[in-house]
Amino acid sequence: MRNGAKTGLITGVAVAVLAAGGYGAYSLVGGSDDKDAPAAKKARTVVAEPPSAEQATAGTKDFLDAWAAGDLAKAASLTDDPAGATTALTAFRDQVKPSGLTLTPAGPATPAAFASATGTPSAAAKPPATTPAPGATDSPSATAPATPAAPTGVLMGFKARAEFEGTNRVWDYSGFLSVVKMSDNTPAVHWAPSVIHPHLAPGETIAVQPLPPIAGNVVDRNNKPLTGASITPLIPTLQAKVAKLLADQNKDQSDNGTGVVITNAADQNSVPDRLFTIVDPKPPKPFKLTIDNTLQAAAEKAMTDLGGKKGSIVAIEPSTGQVLAFANAPVTGLNRAFQGQLAPGSTLKILTSTALLEAGVNPDTPVACPTLSSNPKKIPNSFPDAYPNNTLQQDFMISCNTAFIDQGLTSLKPGALTTTAKDVYGIGLNWQTGLPSFDAVVPDAGTNKDEQAMQSIGQGKVQMNPLAIASITATVQSGSFKQPILVAELPQQKAPRDLGPDVAGKLRQMMAATATGGTAKDVMAGISDNAGAKTGSAEATGIATTNSWFTAYRGNLAVASEVEGGGHGVEAAGPAVAAIIKAAGNR
Repeated sequence: MRNGAKTGLITGVAVAVLAAGGYGAYSLVGGSDDKDAPAAKKARTVVAEPPSAEQATAGTKDFLDAWAAGDLAKAASLTDDPAGATTALTAFRDQVKPSGLTLTPAGPATPAAFASATGTPSAAAKPPATTPAPGATDSPSATAPATPAAPTGVLMGFKARAEFEGTNRVWDYSGFLSVVKMSDNTPAVHWAPSVIHPHLAPGETIAVQPLPPIAGNVVDRNNKPLTGASITPLIPTLQAKVAKLLADQNKDQSDNGTGVVITNAADQNSVPDRLFTIVDPKPPKPFKLTIDNTLQAAAEKAMTDLGGKKGSIVAIEPSTGQVLAFANAPVTGLNRAFQGQLAPGSTLKILTSTALLEAGVNPDTPVACPTLSSNPKKIPNSFPDAYPNNTLQQDFMISCNTAFIDQGLTSLKPGALTTTAKDVYGIGLNWQTGLPSFDAVVPDAGTNKDEQAMQSIGQGKVQMNPLAIASITATVQSGSFKQPILVAELPQQKAPRDLGPDVAGKLRQMMAATATGGTAKDVMAGISDNAGAKTGSAEATGIATTNSWFTAYRGNLAVASEVEGGGHGVEAAGPAVAAIIKAAGNR
């Protein structure tokens, strides 16, 4: 179960126990500095000389007999650390609670045998969770002191059998202990947590605990085995995060079994080590995701088709917020579909249009498209011509930067984009999708007109990812924000208000016009019925070619994609989005 190194009995070929100097600190028989006090017995200490074979055998048998008989005080007295052994053996009795314990000496053992019992090539490596064997407690007194050198002991093996009330199952395991020689020429078991179980390390606890059902097969929304190179490596993280998010809903433990488990409360990243199952948990239920395998395959292929460019894509069901597919290029490393922090370029004009429409501007309102914006740091368009007679919708269709900047500076109050992003689109509400995610940022630009200008076209300090842009598009399609989720039972954050039907209708009108006659028309050809789209390109530091962005909806499907250095939206991200829409058919 441990993520770090295991403290064991074996070092190299010899059996490492404790440094000779360290053992000198143990006074196993008390003494006194009072010269008038009765003469005290000399303290027992560990000596460097190993015990004889006969002593090792006798020391092992006496210790195991006392432990098995429940005489823990006697068993502890036969070790080199009676206090530590008493604490650990008592904890084993009280926390594991065997109804019967049989311990049989197995004779001398080798370092290789001990390593095999832990499932590792050396005693310092992490043991696997599948090897059965005995365990101990997290008491500090059960931890061997760290000292520089070690006298030699004799490694001995034993067989253990534990029985439990209410079941005919027995737990058989192999144990190991080291016998050292004391200064009074008697053997003693060198105490370490691994005497109880080879997997048990200092700081860990062994106990009978509830065993929840192990997660079943991972399936998609149609109960088919999940596929997808981008999502498969993230399944363990997803399962762990979902378990925490649904903890309050899963308080019923009727499906749990019981078993002997080693845990480490101090290490939140450690995985419990299930040693033995006393009562089986009920058969596991499938772990069902909202992913659609067909769309997932299309998303994976779209990223592969980028030819080595970095990118990501997300598909969402607008009516529910359920994530239908996501993929990354490359498939390893950052899950940029959920965790990317990128300027979204002109795809954010959906948000700017929302704020403008709510401020009273209409799709047919005249909004000129000059060659340069009016803010102090002039910003151009991606095309050379001016369109002085354009309407807001026409500006949206051709993605005119200057029109959105100038109209935003005229019609929007400072902070309007930040407020609209949060109140309508749920940006900044700490989404719990099931995977770690960066939930986008539209910071308040205050009265800085240059920053206001940059934000209105998805540049400046605005940071998004395809998950956020797909969610914005899904909100336009459905009229209300549904927080994206990967498991249907997950709780969803609520936005303070819905997108009003009038504004939602006008946004869909503008996006539909872009899909049929604007910058997105070539990509959306043949799939523009009941659909809308928005292209985008974003400048980024250190990248000569702009990042490509594209988002679209069709029916009950919303998709967004970004491609690093992909150029205009229709050049790289657009075909990726179109591939998923085509794979979905008419939803």
